[in-house]
Amino acid sequence: MEMHISHHQSTPPLSLLETLADSSAQHVHDILSIALQHNKTHSAVVVFDQRCELAQILCAAYQRCLPNARFINFDTVTPEFVLEAFAPLVAADLVVLIQSTNFRLEAFRIRVELFKRQLKVIEHPHLARMNDEQIPYYVASLAYDPNYYRTVGRALKQRIDQAQHGMVDSGEGAQLIFGSAFEAAKLNIGDYSEMTNIGGQFPIGEVFTEAQDLEAVHGRVRIFVFGDTSFTVNQPEHPITLIINKGRVTDVENSTPEFDLVLQQIREAEGEIWLRELGFGMNRAFSAERTVSDIGTYERMCGIHLSLGAKHGVYTKPQIRRAEAKYHVDVFAATVTVSLDDAVIYRDGAWQV
Repeated sequence: MEMHISHHQSTPPLSLLETLADSSAQHVHDILSIALQHNKTHSAVVVFDQRCELAQILCAAYQRCLPNARFINFDTVTPEFVLEAFAPLVAADLVVLIQSTNFRLEAFRIRVELFKRQLKVIEHPHLARMNDEQIPYYVASLAYDPNYYRTVGRALKQRIDQAQHGMVDSGEGAQLIFGSAFEAAKLNIGDYSEMTNIGGQFPIGEVFTEAQDLEAVHGRVRIFVFGDTSFTVNQPEHPITLIINKGRVTDVENSTPEFDLVLQQIREAEGEIWLRELGFGMNRAFSAERTVSDIGTYERMCGIHLSLGAKHGVYTKPQIRRAEAKYHVDVFAATVTVSLDDAVIYRDGAWQV
């Protein structure tokens, strides 16, 4: 389901738009030069639309940073035209996708196919889900601080990969215990030096893993945001408490009708509700107070997110058949502290590594 901006929203004042334009251009410049190491010796194609304010701001930023790129308005051409524009590109060339929703090119899964050709990809999907108030948060989330992301991100991975157990304390006595070692953590920190694919969905900022033994996860966790059935950030009036036994959600306290619907859909499709991903979000532009509506964007929020449902394609588990895993729903813990092997690595809203 696509979310649409309501028409009664006011356009941000000109001074704010100018500030956003300058900030966007600076952040895009840093993403291009530092994270993707794109330079003038390589071609670039930018496919965009102009259906929402944020898409227009980002398009202008890329025009400033990529004056020699080919810009294609998705709404004025055919899908075949877009595919033909990709054809001349060679390895290490760049494709940027600025999408108010999500571009459909028939059966063509854009990013996957472009990565197969060793092209660099920057994808900004579902921009229309962000309302005017959230645009500055989104723009701020594109800031690329390599020292922070690479230093803290690698330190987190090292601690996760060595840890034998962990705990998320979400307040009011709710502690979620990870009673096993963790899978090798994956990095989304804008450093592609050891990766096959260069780029991905922006904004970035995350290290993620899951318990090697899913059934060793137990306890209670209070969540303050969940992804609802329209992939939108849903923030209930009071945190919802999940009770976890042997890696599965077995009970819920202070639930809402919307969250009950999410659980019902997972249970109907999969029979039970696994808790899988343990995500260490790093993007300091997002917090409990600074939210954006698109769940895939907000997932980078500085703090802990978890996934409900059997689907987590990065890691395989003997008790979960990939073909039967349908759901991966992000939920966000009201994180007070995070501990790995009894050492606190998160408190006061920041990573302590």
